[in-house]
Amino acid sequence: MTTARDLLIIALDTAPRRPVEQGDLSLALAGAELIDLMDVRALILDGELIVPSTPPVTDDRLLHDAASSLIRQMPYESVEDWLWRRGRALSSTYLAGFEEEGQLTRQRRRWLPSWTGEASLADSPDRRQAADRWAAQEPVLATLATAVGIRDMPAGGFPGEIGEATTTVLTAVDDAVTELTAVRQRRAVEKEAFDNIWRSP
Repeated sequence: MTTARDLLIIALDTAPRRPVEQGDLSLALAGAELIDLMDVRALILDGELIVPSTPPVTDDRLLHDAASSLIRQMPYESVEDWLWRRGRALSSTYLAGFEEEGQLTRQRRRWLPSWTGEASLADSPDRRQAADRWAAQEPVLATLATAVGIRDMPAGGFPGEIGEATTTVLTAVDDAVTELTAVRQRRAVEKEAFDNIWRSP
């Protein structure tokens, strides 16, 4: 299992305090992939630049795809640029992969976000493993879930140590989600103003 897969499972399996936006989740999944690739030593961070190293040995197709898409020539890509490039529609890619694997079943549940299209998780060892990690408040998974609104950050933070490079990625995810939220809010205001013009006598 990877952090990205665990995050998607938690997003599907947990009734969040607000609906999870597909774009927010895509950014967080891209950040989770970076952390997973750091864990298998497929890259290091030089400040905020992603420096690839040896391609990882992994049987996870999506993590392999992520590693293959790293920019391997200088100037290297920044974490922020990776999130926006790799994160484009990434949640849909993961959902499709889950469905191909039989991780998703189709049934109607009102709390599921609209982008899941009535898909719910099948019982599986992967689901139980993600639930165990979630129950333990593993700090990386919990922080990513906080960024997309699945839960609130406790006042004292989550227990456990997070390294400097991982903190850089988590901070970039939070900043990108904040930026995307601001864009959505601005567009909503502009749309409302436009609609008001047409409704005016």
